[in-house]
Amino acid sequence: MTFVWILLIIVALVAGLFGGVYIARKQFEKEVSEHPRLTPDAIREMMSQMGQKPSEAKIQQTYRNIIKQSKAAASKSKK
Repeated sequence: MTFVWILLIIVALVAGLFGGVYIARKQFEKEVSEHPRLTPDAIREMMSQMGQKPSEAKIQQTYRNIIKQSKAAASKSKK
């Protein structure tokens, strides 16, 4: 009888571990998709550091391309 309880505890721990990892991964993906790490200000700063004088149109175009690529990668990983 003790063996059954130990087995149940081990199974519950393993299931909790995998469930926790799965939930944490989904939350992280949701957070990153809602709030991307790169902002137009960050892109502007990077372009300035590379010696470019970026226009606002170029910054917005780059930002939209980055967002589009991240959404495409996210939809590809869901398949």
